[in-house]
Amino acid sequence: MKIKILAVLAAIFSLQDMAAQFINGQVVSAETRQPLENVRVFHAQSNLQVFTNAEGEFEIRAEIPTKLQFSLLGYTSYSETVTAEKVKIQLQPEIGQLSEVLIQAANIPKSVRELPASVSLIRSAELSKTDNFNLVQSFNKASGVFVNQGALNTNKITIRGIGARSQYSTNRIKAYLNGIPVTTAEGELTLDDLDPEIIEKVEIFKGPVSSVFGAGLGGAINLYTKDAFENSAGVQFDYGSFHTRKMGARAGFSENDLSGTIFLTNLNSDGWRQNSAYERSSFNGNFQLDHTEKTHWNLFISATNLKAYIPSSLNLEDFQNTPEKAAFTWRQAAGYEHYNRQIAGISFSHSFSEKFSNLSSVFFTARNAYEPRPFNILDENRQSLGVRTKFNYESSFLERQASLSFGTEAMREWYETGTFQNLYEEQQANGSLEGERLSLNNQHRQYLNLFAQANWIITEKFQAEAGTSLNFTGYELIDDFDDSVDQSGKYTFSPVVSPRLGISYELFEEKNLYASASHGFSTPSVAETLTPEGLINTDLKTETGWNYEIGFKGNWFQKKLYTELNLYSIQVRNLLVARRVDNDQYVGVNAGKADHNGVEFTSVYQENIDENWQIQLRLTGNLTDYHFDRFVDLGENYSGNELPGVPEYSLIPSAEVEFKNFGFYLNYQAFGRIALNDANAAYTEAYQLLNSQLRYSNNLGKLDYSFKVGANNLFDEAYAASVVTNAVGFGGASPRFYYPGNPRNYYGSISVKYRF
Repeated sequence: MKIKILAVLAAIFSLQDMAAQFINGQVVSAETRQPLENVRVFHAQSNLQVFTNAEGEFEIRAEIPTKLQFSLLGYTSYSETVTAEKVKIQLQPEIGQLSEVLIQAANIPKSVRELPASVSLIRSAELSKTDNFNLVQSFNKASGVFVNQGALNTNKITIRGIGARSQYSTNRIKAYLNGIPVTTAEGELTLDDLDPEIIEKVEIFKGPVSSVFGAGLGGAINLYTKDAFENSAGVQFDYGSFHTRKMGARAGFSENDLSGTIFLTNLNSDGWRQNSAYERSSFNGNFQLDHTEKTHWNLFISATNLKAYIPSSLNLEDFQNTPEKAAFTWRQAAGYEHYNRQIAGISFSHSFSEKFSNLSSVFFTARNAYEPRPFNILDENRQSLGVRTKFNYESSFLERQASLSFGTEAMREWYETGTFQNLYEEQQANGSLEGERLSLNNQHRQYLNLFAQANWIITEKFQAEAGTSLNFTGYELIDDFDDSVDQSGKYTFSPVVSPRLGISYELFEEKNLYASASHGFSTPSVAETLTPEGLINTDLKTETGWNYEIGFKGNWFQKKLYTELNLYSIQVRNLLVARRVDNDQYVGVNAGKADHNGVEFTSVYQENIDENWQIQLRLTGNLTDYHFDRFVDLGENYSGNELPGVPEYSLIPSAEVEFKNFGFYLNYQAFGRIALNDANAAYTEAYQLLNSQLRYSNNLGKLDYSFKVGANNLFDEAYAASVVTNAVGFGGASPRFYYPGNPRNYYGSISVKYRF
């Protein structure tokens, strides 16, 4: 009888064992995509646990579907219901571990703490603590970065004051999206049409980094989109004040060695001000193929269609009394911008050996735009084609570990631009009417950047790095308009060498001092190189600068507190000034020198009180002393004056409390006054903003869902969210310096995702 019972039990267990399957997977860091070793993979149902190997791989036996738990010291624990025999899991570093995250965009990746440079990280979790309408508004939380936010489509980013004198757009900053340059060959940058939902993280390099990225006196912004580690589909709906609504759909798949994500979004807003309606539709796709263990492919595709009306800036009287109105002529002309933009890039990485690897990418961008303005109608078409390749080699020097990186980046850009008369004044109703052609030009612009960098670990505590780049930039202008002035010509800027030297020393455990000196440059735009007569100004020079910096980075209290403090001085020479000579005409001149001196600080504290309660406190800010060292323009001496367009200080504390599935976030932002022109004849007032958010997230089996509601500008502060530096009033009119910020406003969001 006992033998029969044992036989039955053995058969039962045998059937159960046959029902179980081997689940194979890999665990990687969400920040760096690098494999994580010694991750504990726990199956509670069978009380079985395994650990990942050096490649982040694991194998565990369990009946599918089943729930697995993943944990590793320094990373947030994660649970997932596994429905396939092969999975890929990503773990988020805890806040205290951010100092150890590798900076992905660096030529030779290093942790934040060991890198002898100032780099701010903004993760997707931080981006989600605002409304989902504008990506760049979160950049203000990075010390040393200031975003002028005139409207959803009118944003100007400055880093350490570089680019502050630009009238409307961002320049002197190099930006990449998944390694694809999104800054034009002319140096202009637009990021506000990117949807925040697609971004996984942002790395902001502050100060000149031309030795790594080429032209970019202010710094570089590197954005990375979200990858797929599961089969899922989801939808999201957001609604906010001013009848702002956004609908989005996303899908992800991960099968064997192929994975990808697709995002579709549509954003509409009536806007707070007159003539400020906005509509944007976008498609983004990101796909990865792990061809072999040593070879990986990545394809990124993005398409955006945007139409945004432009209220433009206001004079002081209208700004104070009727900030909701649009500038009179812009409303009469119903001025707007309408464009289609495409970005595509394919990247290939290959490890020739454990010590030698290559990352190469080919990219294409295009933008077709039509913009009626009161003074004319602009029609433009731009296509860019380029390549970037980088080799990394690990070796040793004097029996100490050393690394070498070298490569090149090149871009060729074709730009056709033309203007027409705007006969809006002949219309009975508001609106633009295209008249006769005023201009037609073709521009061919190209650059070649050669770069190299070497890192050397001199001792266990002392590291050094040195790098340099050589840049060649030139353009050809073809005037196709039949008139008496021929602007055609070719021009090549003198080659620019940009060296960099940095050292880092671990003074105490996990507490580093660093120092660096780096050179940067920015080339003038084609329009700035033209004289008022339409001829090329061959005397115009490239704007250059040196950045000198010392800083401290350290962890405290078992990595619960992370702090950064740095002092810097950027000394700009051949200061490029865009002198306004007409409504839509600027002439570039090298007018002098400027000094950008400042102090930046960042601190993040996180405490896990118990398994249900967590608290996070964050403080960022900077103090600035940006002034003209020597600047004489048209006989006026502005030497010693403050640099216009950037606040004298910023202070941004925030607090976040999480309890189980709930989270509450409070953010305060204080900005100092801003000089409005080179003469310092007028300033904005200092202002403060208070923003808050309440959110809830949970799941029902394979269905994940979340809600959030929030409010911006709770104090209903009247402030200038953006300024037009050196604005000029034509025909006796007052200069229009001010873009008013939104009054108190609210938003809400619902998100649902199903995991297959």
